[in-house]
Amino acid sequence: MTDPIPTETHPSRKAQIPKETTVLVVEDNVSNFVLIARMLGYLGIHCEWKTSGYEVVEYADTLSRLDLILMDIRLPYEDGYGALKKIRTAEHLKDIPIIAVTAEASEDQMRKARESGFDGFLGKPLDPDRFPEQIRRILSGDKVWEYT
Repeated sequence: MTDPIPTETHPSRKAQIPKETTVLVVEDNVSNFVLIARMLGYLGIHCEWKTSGYEVVEYADTLSRLDLILMDIRLPYEDGYGALKKIRTAEHLKDIPIIAVTAEASEDQMRKARESGFDGFLGKPLDPDRFPEQIRRILSGDKVWEYT
């Protein structure tokens, strides 16, 4: 008898994420983006990339579908908090979950992100073993606030 397949990689778990799911990753560090893109790709999720919070709303308007935004806090030109405010004023984007993703992961930063209107918080470094389930939970409507 073989060992059971872990929940993280079981095909029926992946099937819960629609194939056309699109995530916008707002991240200025190329290495961080590549890691996130690979982990999302593993889940069968298409991702788009912006390196700054500046013009995120305009870029999001060009996407045929957008299910989630993963937003770094420390970005050039306009930080994640400024971009969040602009996204929340765009009527057609107001219901898109926006998750703060930051290396400044602490209880204080998580509280600030919550008070600013983010829908969740993931601290860096992202854990490749936990990330798939965190994304599944977020896409199913759960709130994920984790920094360790």
